[in-house]
Amino acid sequence: MAEIIVHEGDLPADVALGTQVAVDTETMGLNLTRDRLCLVQLSAGDGVCHLVRILPAEPAPVLSALMADPDVLKLFHFGRFDIAIMLRRLGVLAQPVYCTKTASKLCRTNTDAHGLSALCKQLLGVDLSKQQQTSDWGAETLTPEQKEYAANDVLYLHALKDTLDTLLAREGRVALAEACFGFLPHRAALDVAGWADTDIFAH
Repeated sequence: MAEIIVHEGDLPADVALGTQVAVDTETMGLNLTRDRLCLVQLSAGDGVCHLVRILPAEPAPVLSALMADPDVLKLFHFGRFDIAIMLRRLGVLAQPVYCTKTASKLCRTNTDAHGLSALCKQLLGVDLSKQQQTSDWGAETLTPEQKEYAANDVLYLHALKDTLDTLLAREGRVALAEACFGFLPHRAALDVAGWADTDIFAH
């Protein structure tokens, strides 16, 4: 059973998360310009999850500094959205980053199942429930079910990275993956700037 710690407004300055931290977000929806950031989940891969409740119009300087720290690798699953929503709300561009969904698409070309629950099931043998995915993350109090769901979104990212790194090396795509991860924050910045539905590399 994971240990889940809830923080209001920001991550405490004395929380040590190491050089690789798994990150996820929960929002009121998936529209970057309409829906607000409600929650940021963090884990060092040690079975402990920190849930940071983002207060409307309030800054989160410790969390923002962590996202911008060049010595801390941020692990995401579909990082494009999480990076973009934090850029829009907190004004910080998370980097450097690693995205398990991107990695899976590069090395697991035998399948179209690249969602977090599919990866956890197929690579780690872990069943994740997605029942709380569309619940009200802006509620005054989070339910135990919401907390567990939110924690599960980050608790397995370190183990997934280890497995996917092995597959990327096997397929000879490590350099390509690293290039994609390097561009991902800029892809998110393009989303926030208004190019979410435009391929700027197209003819």
